[in-house]
Amino acid sequence: MTRRIWLLAGASLVTAASAVSHQAKAQPVQGLYAAVAGGANLAQDQTVRLSAQAPSGELRYGPGEAGVGSVGWGFGNGLRAEIEGNFRQDTLQHFRGTSFPTLAGGNQDSYGAMANVLFDMDIGKSWLFPYFGVGAGYGWTHSQLHYAGVNDAERIGGTSDGNFAYQGIFGLSVPVPWVVGLSTTLEYRFYSILGPQRFTGDEIGNEGGFGTKAYGTSRGNQDITSNYNHTFLLGVRYEFNPAPPPPPPMSPAVPAAPAPSEARTYLVFFDWDRADLTGRAREIVAQAAQASTHVQTTRIEVDGYTDNSSIHGGTRGAAYNQALSIRRAKSVQTELVRDGVPNAAIDIHGYGETHPLVATGPNTREPQNRRVEIILH
Repeated sequence: MTRRIWLLAGASLVTAASAVSHQAKAQPVQGLYAAVAGGANLAQDQTVRLSAQAPSGELRYGPGEAGVGSVGWGFGNGLRAEIEGNFRQDTLQHFRGTSFPTLAGGNQDSYGAMANVLFDMDIGKSWLFPYFGVGAGYGWTHSQLHYAGVNDAERIGGTSDGNFAYQGIFGLSVPVPWVVGLSTTLEYRFYSILGPQRFTGDEIGNEGGFGTKAYGTSRGNQDITSNYNHTFLLGVRYEFNPAPPPPPPMSPAVPAAPAPSEARTYLVFFDWDRADLTGRAREIVAQAAQASTHVQTTRIEVDGYTDNSSIHGGTRGAAYNQALSIRRAKSVQTELVRDGVPNAAIDIHGYGETHPLVATGPNTREPQNRRVEIILH
């Protein structure tokens, strides 16, 4: 059942990218990144299989520690792929389900190498990006445990075993505003190594899995059939963003936005990070096209603008907004031509996030600044 659940989780991850246009938009991590995290691990009770040397029961551990390091690649559409190395250590507290021990102790260390696929989401908050993913790989466990019982029996394990490992990941990423590419992360991971895992050890005493036996020392196996972990991690992730491509050739100085004429200026507004026209926007463009035929118009100026927020940061965001303002101006130009205005009479310009209608702080989504001005000259 557990494997089936994670297979379904993997299938949902593959379909997440196609659903993003109808739900949340992806945080575009692009190129190489690295991440480290540390925190606490809670191991579920582990079932010990009955053997001739020791009875069956459950190993109960106290809270342990965990660490993860990974290197990955972001594809710019929300999907990321990475490889990771992990470490977990837990301290034995009890051997439950039998009267065999009265004392228990020792550590269980596990190491893993995993390949993960993750999906970042944009929920409309520039300071918070949830993500989720699945991973598969191989895990090794080293057991160094001991239990002492009422019949003077003691078992000591000190060997290692490995098997296929899988995990599910859910996390929250918070960008650090003063360091471009750096984010803090908070994660929960469900991590499991498939059983059975076999560890050899010695027993001194007269109690075995099938009843009492002659007092003495015997060597045998301890088989763990379950290994489930709940891990909570706090970490950092750094994206090694390449320098943005140089902007297209421009005039030495961006021309100042022309002073609009109240009687001959029409404003068309856009949704955030969009360049397509709404129904209301098409009505305004149609009014401008009709007005151009009733007044003495020598040319029509179409100027595109954005607010100062962006899916990118810094100079990369400014360059992105410059291109977005031109796309908005071209959308209006196309609609004007469709409404009968000669294409040769239209001049288009893109001013990016400069010349806002409403003054705002940095990285602010202001609807009135996401506009195109149609000016009839």
